[in-house]
Amino acid sequence: MANWLFKTEPDTFSIDTLKQQKVSCWEGVRNYQARNMMRDEIKIGDQIFIYHSSCKDVGGVVGIATVVKEAYPDHFQFDQQGPYFDPKSDPDNPRWVMVDIEYQRHLRLVSLKRMKANPALSEMPLVKRGNRLSIMPVTDSQWQGDPADDRSILAELGKRTGCLAACSKRNRIRVSYPQGSERQPHHYMIQLYRC
Repeated sequence: MANWLFKTEPDTFSIDTLKQQKVSCWEGVRNYQARNMMRDEIKIGDQIFIYHSSCKDVGGVVGIATVVKEAYPDHFQFDQQGPYFDPKSDPDNPRWVMVDIEYQRHLRLVSLKRMKANPALSEMPLVKRGNRLSIMPVTDSQWQGDPADDRSILAELGKRTGCLAACSKRNRIRVSYPQGSERQPHHYMIQLYRC
């Protein structure tokens, strides 16, 4: 199972829209590198950070989704009235693909500024200059957090969602979903070294 970050403009399609739809196709990818990752690497069960882009106040990681259908032809490439129409794409050999994703949960905003300030994320494509891809890989350590660094993305997300409770006696962190959430309470134990 792999991890990814998908960018979307919230005015067009937001995490709230995905929550309402529950499952949605991820159409409109028109970059060959991003298309190749979607076609060749993204698999059912992969986890996705949903990232709101091109917005001043709400830009950043806002939620999590899961891939529920692997790449298949993006039919919007053949819609002559639509914004994703590609007159050079052949129906017998479609140029563009899409996947289906399912909403998992919202996260409190983790801004690009906070991510850039986090040393554990310095190799993440998102924080590097000039990277404008709408789809990019996220390593396991970037997704789950480096156990040697309590500033990891998991710790950042957990602190901001109120899901982390430090257990100092055991030198661990306990992660649980708050009461009233869509998922049943569940606990993970993650080793965290003292700084």
